[in-house]
Amino acid sequence: MKRNALFPAFVLSSFLGAAVLIVSCACAQAAPSAREVLESEVTAILDIIRKPAYANPATRGPLRADLEREVRKGFDFDEFSSRTAGPRWQQFTAEQKRQFSNAFADLLINTYAGKISGYNGEKVAYTGERTSAKGDRAEVLTVVTLKDGKKVPVAYRLLPKDGTWKVYDVLIENISLVKNYRTQFQDILKNASPEDLIARIRAKADETAKK
Repeated sequence: MKRNALFPAFVLSSFLGAAVLIVSCACAQAAPSAREVLESEVTAILDIIRKPAYANPATRGPLRADLEREVRKGFDFDEFSSRTAGPRWQQFTAEQKRQFSNAFADLLINTYAGKISGYNGEKVAYTGERTSAKGDRAEVLTVVTLKDGKKVPVAYRLLPKDGTWKVYDVLIENISLVKNYRTQFQDILKNASPEDLIARIRAKADETAKK
């Protein structure tokens, strides 16, 4: 796969277009499985974007805020950030880690918001679930059927946190989002400081927010 500088468009588009993240769930009974949490969030996300008000930029504001809350609840941005920064993450200061995670979260949320406005009714089928022997990792397998009939396999890797399951990596056609970003970020960090990388991510996040 050919990588675009810093931000892989295909991986982002596929991930964000699938509109599948996860949502926190407080349950008095047995905790739901990773697959159950994922399926629940599909419904929550699609319920938001199917509302007529979301299609109109003039009335989208409150729903856009709802969408952002769902993303922030469902994605473990700290875990995602540490994995994409790789070994250099340990050299980041606490403030640099905070800025990196916030900038990256804003980038994905802004990109998601932009992509979801073009939702064309893609279908998501759940084809399997794998859980580690210790129960500390899970992978939910799905297939996204696009409007043109093309089927795209999308796997979600989740870990238990705060009483629910949260996404820490996504594989589109067996291509890991974390590994893709990690390769690019490590290349940048060979000749640049954490501040430089954060600035580039922040600039890209601000750029996507205007679209």
